[in-house]
Amino acid sequence: MTEIPSMTITPSTAARAYATAGAGASGAGAGFGATLDRAMRSAVDVGHQADAQATQALVGGGNLTDIVTALSRAELTLQSATAIRDRVVQAYQDIVKMPI
Repeated sequence: MTEIPSMTITPSTAARAYATAGAGASGAGAGFGATLDRAMRSAVDVGHQADAQATQALVGGGNLTDIVTALSRAELTLQSATAIRDRVVQAYQDIVKMPI
């Protein structure tokens, strides 16, 4: 059975990952926007893979373990994206509330 990987992300780990991702990119698109774009494309790809597995299951093919793993991974990705979005919105609201 395939196990869904889990990872604890600390601020220092996130900073190192961002620095590594930014170091490999070049040009005007390099930076936070490009990193965010790659992350969103990856999340969409996970969703598409889960859709493909679910479609394969409806047709009567596919391995049940692979199907459940793909759907669980898609659910975890969606939950992570939602949590990140909520944190970004909260940070924006906190910045807007700061006195000038």
